[in-house]
Amino acid sequence: MTNQENESTYTIGELAREFDITPRSIRFYEEQSLLSPKRTGQNRIYCNKDRVRLKLIMRGKRLGFSLAEIKNLFELYDSNPNSSAQLKTMLQLTEQKRAVLRQQLHDIQMLMTELDDVETRCREELADLLRGE
Repeated sequence: MTNQENESTYTIGELAREFDITPRSIRFYEEQSLLSPKRTGQNRIYCNKDRVRLKLIMRGKRLGFSLAEIKNLFELYDSNPNSSAQLKTMLQLTEQKRAVLRQQLHDIQMLMTELDDVETRCREELADLLRGE
């Protein structure tokens, strides 16, 4: 981390280590227009805004948001930092993610019940076979 004109800057390696991702991932996010570092020759210079965005990208991915959804939120923020549109979109995406997770949880619970039933039947049949021997 360096100081230029009172602004912290970071190299791609520093950010990669901080967020435990590869530099290639960071370059991919740049290709997807999620990050826009300054350049000095071949070197990328990331500012605090880029660091915050990378943190938001990682959080969004952890929450199950696609890169397109994350990009859309960034674009809404960039067009108006105090935008209610961004908040409304975030709420809508959150509701959608919750619905998907509820369905997945329901599916998992049903599958667990089926596995319990199969296991019980197998144990009963095995016990019957062993008694018959």
